[in-house]
Amino acid sequence: MTAAQAPAEAAPLMPPAPPAAPAPPAMQAAAHPPLHGVTLLLGTLALSLATFMNVLDSSIANVSIPAIAGDLGVSPAQGTWVITSFGVANAISVPLTGWLTQRFGAVRLFTLSILLFVLTSWLCGFASSLEMLVVFRVLQGLVAGPMIPLSQTLLLASYPRARAGMALALWGVTTLVAPVVGPLLGGWITDNISWPWIFYINVPVGLLAAGVTWSIYRHRETPRSKLPIDTLGLSLLVIWVGCAQLMLDKGKELDWFSSPLILALAAIAVIALAVFLVWELTDDHPVVDLTLFRERNFAFGVLSLSVAYALFFGNVVLLPLWLQQFMGYTATNAGMALAPVGIFAIVLTPLVGRKVSEWDPRRMATGAFVVFALVLWMRSQFTTDTDFWHILVPTVIQGAAMAFFFIPLTTITLADLPPERIPAAAGLSNFVRIMAGAMGVSITTTLWDSRAALHHAHLTEGLVQGQGVFGQTLQQLTATGMTQTQALALINRLIDQQAFTRAADDVFLASAGLFLVLIALIWLTRRPGSGGSAGAAAGAH
Repeated sequence: MTAAQAPAEAAPLMPPAPPAAPAPPAMQAAAHPPLHGVTLLLGTLALSLATFMNVLDSSIANVSIPAIAGDLGVSPAQGTWVITSFGVANAISVPLTGWLTQRFGAVRLFTLSILLFVLTSWLCGFASSLEMLVVFRVLQGLVAGPMIPLSQTLLLASYPRARAGMALALWGVTTLVAPVVGPLLGGWITDNISWPWIFYINVPVGLLAAGVTWSIYRHRETPRSKLPIDTLGLSLLVIWVGCAQLMLDKGKELDWFSSPLILALAAIAVIALAVFLVWELTDDHPVVDLTLFRERNFAFGVLSLSVAYALFFGNVVLLPLWLQQFMGYTATNAGMALAPVGIFAIVLTPLVGRKVSEWDPRRMATGAFVVFALVLWMRSQFTTDTDFWHILVPTVIQGAAMAFFFIPLTTITLADLPPERIPAAAGLSNFVRIMAGAMGVSITTTLWDSRAALHHAHLTEGLVQGQGVFGQTLQQLTATGMTQTQALALINRLIDQQAFTRAADDVFLASAGLFLVLIALIWLTRRPGSGGSAGAAAGAH
């Protein structure tokens, strides 16, 4: 979860089924005739509204983290749990979407997910402590898992096959508008009302989307059947993912591996992961089909997509934190600095959708990585004197990279897979991507803090009280009426501003270099054949 979150999840992950098992949800839904006229318009709006609400909720909190942290009495670094907890829980629930769809039906599951999302959003607004908020965000992430995959499935089933590309383009634009509106809306609400309202606004939107969806699609329900579920595999998945994320989030507070708790979490995560891998490769109905990694395009496509998304999302969270904590930006202004990222993305995404089957998607993804590297290099030149417009320029350019990032890489990842494996492959690739995004936030904020401590030490090692510029500055400040303690606190704040700005520059520059290195992974894949693009389209987001 999360970005500034970004393009959404793909088709539901289906466990390998015996020959007599029902078809995947997308295939089942496609058995219904397309919708027409006003019904089609209302159905599209309802599905898009649910998708919009889901993606918006991932990005709207980014600029509100300092306000949430201050209100709940925790540090902004701890406040990022609000983002990572949602992302991890969402990643865990994605693999269950296929099984839940077979069990309850796509329309029932989608409507129920919206209503539960509304409920958990309402609870998030009432949270009075960080612990409560994180628990409710976990629940929100769990119930949100099926929403985006099923919205895409139902949307595709609403249009004639010949207009599937247009349906996906409309759906894709919706997922890109939300990250634009999210920071602006979140910043305005936080500054002018209060942060709980970033969650309360989901209530009327969600109820409207659920009501319209149920009224239109309840007669288009997919067949239901009982399939076995990999209970042990799911339990192991929750254990290793939860322990790994908790280790990353608490590590910097507890001095990493000098803490018995961090050592225990690391040991549990490693053991659970090892058992999980063995179990999933041998079970008849694995919750995650790991044999997909035997496919060259899938393996390298998922790796490049996930690492790139971790870099992207980590930096998307870092930028507003730096702007608000050390550059004096309000939440609204920070949102304005982030919002233009969607301008080029919205404009170029339909073009990418049309051309991905004609152009080499490896070249398109390479171009995206080069632009990401350029954007991050530009940000690595930021100083404490950088003005709003210089911060805005790389944000606008980044939108072009986003448009050429997700669709081409997903096309590469799902290329040449048989149709029956595409739902599982899309679900698995999105599980890895969402997990990478959540961990990217934790790693980025940890590196930012550690690099800031290093820069702070370097900036202060030559200062001797009463001597040089330090002594003159201290004398001037006390002459204005400040006590010595107040003057020293102000000087320390200025040093912190420089240290954290340099640390942010370090993270930006390292991320730029990693994007260039990732280009090599793209070219380890094969160019998708003409049959790969169609299959990929279903999971392009």
